[in-house]
Amino acid sequence: MRVLLSTYGGRGDVEPLVGLAVRLRALGAEVRVSAPPDFSGLDRCAERLAEVGVALVPVGPPVRPLVHGAVRPSPPDLPRLAAEIMVVQFDKLAAAAEGCDALVASGLLPAAASARSVTEKLGIRYVYAAHCPIFLPSPHHPPTPFPGRPFPPDVTDNRVLWDLNAQVANELFGEALNAHRASLGLPPVDSVYNFGFTDHPWLATGPTLGPWQEPADLEVVQTGAWVLPDERPLPAELVAFLDAGTPPVYVGFGSMRAPTDIARVAIEEVRAQGRRAVVARGWADLALIDDRDDCFGVGEVNQQALFARVAAVVHHGGAGTTTTAARAGAPQVVVPQMADQPYWAGRVADLGIGAAHDGPAPTAESLSAALRTALAPETRHRATAVAGTIRTDGAAVAAKLLLEAISPEKPPASA
Repeated sequence: MRVLLSTYGGRGDVEPLVGLAVRLRALGAEVRVSAPPDFSGLDRCAERLAEVGVALVPVGPPVRPLVHGAVRPSPPDLPRLAAEIMVVQFDKLAAAAEGCDALVASGLLPAAASARSVTEKLGIRYVYAAHCPIFLPSPHHPPTPFPGRPFPPDVTDNRVLWDLNAQVANELFGEALNAHRASLGLPPVDSVYNFGFTDHPWLATGPTLGPWQEPADLEVVQTGAWVLPDERPLPAELVAFLDAGTPPVYVGFGSMRAPTDIARVAIEEVRAQGRRAVVARGWADLALIDDRDDCFGVGEVNQQALFARVAAVVHHGGAGTTTTAARAGAPQVVVPQMADQPYWAGRVADLGIGAAHDGPAPTAESLSAALRTALAPETRHRATAVAGTIRTDGAAVAAKLLLEAISPEKPPASA
């Protein structure tokens, strides 16, 4: 059986698909992964896929310039950017999906809707997978409004807010989507939201960190987070640094544009707590502020191994980083920047395994307070206890479900 896994986004969107690809490959499936070209070079995702014989198909414009460019896209740019992504999706995804039995999509709604259109044309099964509960319509939480499209302040019913967001999605993406569908001889869709997400999506989160609340209007299959096992040794220089003193505090913002001057603020406040620091460069190119020997800079590194040796993790609140820190039992300070990150910050605080910073730009005082919470003995105790409840089998569960769904006796359908 052949499967295409497709997403458009940053590292947090791509790495879960790599985890699923590894599991599918172990079960004998032929797998391809479609992702932005940012990940087709010397990147851990590309290297891991190459190790297990999975092709990485670069699709769409690079993501990094959109996040870290000198001029960031504004709300009026959304329809144009979405149309550009769709053009490439319809072209290259169709070619990549030839001969496949199923396509699993995640990430941005326009890309997912394009992916489902491709599966409709090819007559193969389609699955949408979300990596955070708040991305799926539910009466228990409001949607995240599209940039520049705030909700009316007097509307508080979550179902009404989801309906309003669906209308905005149609305004932003519907014309371009249906124009491309028409070029394939496909009928127009009335709701980009419902079409891209389907009535029975998968939720790739675990019940401890990212629970799905019932009752709901969707038939959601919660598989657990799709974690990519990492067995790489830590660099010798980093191990020597870790061995030379007390556990440091990790500071990193992954693929995100980091808050202004965050490296200086974080290092100074970590030092004020009597701690050492490990600073991850990331896409924001964070750097050390001096040459003192109590700080160490890292690039690409095995977070699963590193987080098991740190006193706390200061990060942006991506689903993958939050899950990795929780699995390691490392207390967290989450400084959310966008999208689902405030949700993960809230879950960390609610579970008592760290602190949720209020807002994306910490000051010395606010970060110091958050660090005190994370470094408190009771937070470490709670983080250790919660670590044992974090599921690690999500990718294996999803791989088994998918292959069962596309077995020869099953008819093609969306699932």
